[in-house]
Amino acid sequence: MTSKKTLHLKTYLLIAVMVIAGPLGNVLLSKGMKHVGEPVIWPPVQLLHTASNIFATVSIWLGIGSLIIFFVAYMLVLSWADYSFVQPASSLAYGIVALLGFLLLGETVSPLRWAGIAIICLGVFVVGRTNPRTTEHV
Repeated sequence: MTSKKTLHLKTYLLIAVMVIAGPLGNVLLSKGMKHVGEPVIWPPVQLLHTASNIFATVSIWLGIGSLIIFFVAYMLVLSWADYSFVQPASSLAYGIVALLGFLLLGETVSPLRWAGIAIICLGVFVVGRTNPRTTEHV
């Protein structure tokens, strides 16, 4: 396999990881915080109790783990691909956010919001047809 094909494969693979892990982490954090309820921060003893409830929630830890995976994938892909390629390409996450919000959080996603997400995803496909790296490797 040529290095250009390898670059494309690993770039698209890590962008796929980003597109799934980022929204999944945020949805899991949202689900965990909805389970915990509104944080009480005063008096300070209540803040400790709230913190212990937050960090005893499994979905919070799963969300944190998923966001760490997202962050590592993001750093890696930025080390070899152009930011002007990675950021728009990772915008497919908006569709995943809406889908996970609907499926896991029971949120209502209006047809107008779906239409906006579809327009964003169309732009992602246009960007995806360009070369991920336009600068020379330093």
